[in-house]
Amino acid sequence: MPLEKRSKEDKQLKSQELLIVDDELLIRDLLFDYFNAKGYKVHLAKNGKKALEIIGQIEFQVALIDLKMPRIDGVELATLLNKKKPDVAVVIMTAYPTAESAMESMRCGVYDYIAKPFNMEELYMTIKRAFDEHQFSLKSRSKTQSLALNEILKKLKV
Repeated sequence: MPLEKRSKEDKQLKSQELLIVDDELLIRDLLFDYFNAKGYKVHLAKNGKKALEIIGQIEFQVALIDLKMPRIDGVELATLLNKKKPDVAVVIMTAYPTAESAMESMRCGVYDYIAKPFNMEELYMTIKRAFDEHQFSLKSRSKTQSLALNEILKKLKV
């Protein structure tokens, strides 16, 4: 791969920030090391309460959240996150997958739902798609806003 193209891709990845929320230290560390090595900037929170404390202080486009956590579970956190940062794509992970929790997650606007143990490459592809979807959503919204502004300006000139 040409150095110029690689450099551009590296810069794009560095601007992609991921929040990982899991109450298991081993999982947090594993995911941090994995996604950091893939070039993402990774933020960690050990539970939903800690995540809520930091979400206003950090920028991130995708959140990978464990379903079963003390105090604030993954679905509740996803709901709160969706209200505070609606552009963030949320992926729920769980060692206890059920049809009910998957449906509840999707109703809360979760991008995807993944069962543990997961294949790291499949998880990576899911997170990559979530970043791509986030980027597409922003571009689409920007284009829609631009078209709406043009329509307003046309009406004002008439």
